[in-house]
Amino acid sequence: MRGLYKKKKQMGVIYFLIIGCIFFQNSLIGLSKNWNEPFGAITEAEKTVESAAKLSDQTLYAKSAVLMDGKSGRVLYGKNPDEIMAMASTTKIMTCIIALEYGNEKDIYTVSSYASSQPKVKLGAVTGEQYRMKDLLYSLMLESHNDAAVIIAEGVAGSVEAFAALMNQKAQELGCMNTCFVTPNGLDAQGHHTTAAELARIMKYCLLESSKKEEFLKITRTVSYTFSDVKQKRSISCQNHNTLLSMMDGAVSGKTGFTGNAGYCYVGAVERDGKFLIVALLACGWPNNRNYKWSDTKLLMEYGFSNYEYKDIYEISNLADVPVINGQTENVALRVEDGTKQLNYLMKDGETVHIRKKLPSQLTAPVDAKTAVGVIEYYIDEEKIKEYFIYPKESVKAIDFRWCLEQVKQLFFLYANLGNESNFDL
Repeated sequence: MRGLYKKKKQMGVIYFLIIGCIFFQNSLIGLSKNWNEPFGAITEAEKTVESAAKLSDQTLYAKSAVLMDGKSGRVLYGKNPDEIMAMASTTKIMTCIIALEYGNEKDIYTVSSYASSQPKVKLGAVTGEQYRMKDLLYSLMLESHNDAAVIIAEGVAGSVEAFAALMNQKAQELGCMNTCFVTPNGLDAQGHHTTAAELARIMKYCLLESSKKEEFLKITRTVSYTFSDVKQKRSISCQNHNTLLSMMDGAVSGKTGFTGNAGYCYVGAVERDGKFLIVALLACGWPNNRNYKWSDTKLLMEYGFSNYEYKDIYEISNLADVPVINGQTENVALRVEDGTKQLNYLMKDGETVHIRKKLPSQLTAPVDAKTAVGVIEYYIDEEKIKEYFIYPKESVKAIDFRWCLEQVKQLFFLYANLGNESNFDL
C-alpha cells in the first residue's frame, strides 16, 4: 500500500510539473504577443525605414546605383555612380523619347529582315509586315520587344546607325559624356554603355523636360495594351513589367533590362510629398536574382523620402556698385541673372550650404549689360550644385570725344546760367 501511495504521489508531482510547464510556455507566448504593444513587431515598412537610415554601399545589390532628386538633378546617393557599364533594355527610354521627338505616332513602318531577325524578347514581327509607330512604342516599353526597337529606329531615321546618332546627340546635349548608344534595344554591343548617374539624368529628361514627356509618361504607365498589324492579321497583347507601379505609392514610370553582360538593370521614378525621386541601377544581380532590383529601388526611394526635405537655400545678396574705369558713368550696379528669388534643394541633416562669390573689384569701359562679369556659386558641403552669373544692370560706354564735348557744353551753359542769375540778383 505504501509503495502504491508513493507511486501515485510521484505521478501527481509529474502531472503538476507538466501542467506548470504548459502554463509557463503559454505565459511566454502571451508575453511575446504583448511585446507588440510596448515595443511593436517590426513591420516591413519599419524594416525599410530602418534599413534606409543605415544605407551604405554594402546594403545594395547593384554594382552601380544612383538616387537622384528629379527636380534639381542632384545625386543624393551614389554607389559607383560614374562607372561606365552596360545598360541592357534601359536603353529603350532613350529610344522611346527620340522616336516621340523625331517621329509621328501615326506613321506606318515596314518590318525589315534585320528587324525580324532580332533575338528574344521579341514581338515576332515578320519581314514585310507593317505597324503603326504608336503601337510599336507600347511593344517597346511594356514588353521590351527587341525587334520593335529596330523597326522604330529604321522607320524614324532610316537605319539603326542613323538612329543611334540621334540618341548620342541627345545624350551629349544632356551632358551625358560617358554614355554611348550603338543599338536601340540595348542588346550587348561593343561600346554600348552608360553610367548610373547619366541613366538617371536621361530619365529626368524623359519625364520632366522633353516636349514629349506627357506621351512618354502615358506609354510607360499603361498597364496593358493590345494592337494589330496594319492588315489586322495579327493581334498582340502587351503587359507592363514595371513592378514599381504597383509596389510603391506615387510610382511614376520605369524600365527594366537584362542581358548576360549587363545583368539586371532598372531605372524608375516615384513622386510623393512634393518630392520627385529617380533611381538608376546597373548590374543588380544575375539569375536567379531578378528581384534584387526591386529591393534596391525600394531601399533607395525610402532613404530619399525619409531623410531629405526641400530647403530654400537662396541668399539675397546686396551687390555693391562697381567702379568703372574710363566710363561715362563712374559706377555701375550689378544684378543676378534671371532675377532669381528661390533655390530649393533636397537636403538632409548635417549638410551645410556654402556660397562663394567671384566679383570684379572694378570694370573697364565699355561695359555690356549682356556680358557676365562675375558668378555666385552654391555648394552643399563640397559639391557645387548651382551657379548664377552676375551682370551689370546697364551698359556703360567708354569716354570719347563726343561725350567730352557734351560735358564741356553742359558746363558752359551751367556757368552761363549762374552768371545770369548773379546779375539778376544784383
